[in-house]
Amino acid sequence: MGTESVFEVVTAVLSAEPISVDQAIAAVESDTAGAVVSFSGVVRNHDGGKPVDRLSYTAHPTAHQVMADVVARLVAEQNAGAGQNTGEGSTKPVRIWAAHRIGMLEIGDPALVCAVSAAHRGQAFAVCSELVDRIKEQVPIWKEQFFSDGTVEWVGAGA
Repeated sequence: MGTESVFEVVTAVLSAEPISVDQAIAAVESDTAGAVVSFSGVVRNHDGGKPVDRLSYTAHPTAHQVMADVVARLVAEQNAGAGQNTGEGSTKPVRIWAAHRIGMLEIGDPALVCAVSAAHRGQAFAVCSELVDRIKEQVPIWKEQFFSDGTVEWVGAGA
């Protein structure tokens, strides 16, 4: 393509306040972006065949730093790969926004929101997908599910 990408982390946080895709998209949009890809993982009303009323997310004390580190590692890897590009030397920013909720959430609330803008859709899709996977795999956040029958289940507590 003849251009290099420069990665910018706009936001990488855990939030006790509501988050939204609109907020994420607005933060990463730019005149150089031909694509904005977003992901919103929302609280669903069922799990394992049981109705769910609500969730609570609890973060390990290091989770804020782990979130920042996960995004920083992804950016570093992407920047290292971008160094292999050749061409006229112009750069196109890739902007990243990621937030995971903590605390009590209701059905339909966004729990994990990510957005990536890039000059081209392929890069935006790839970076957003990898970002979501790494956050879910590496950031120490546990989900407490409250079922309609009164039972409670912790998910990820053994990780």
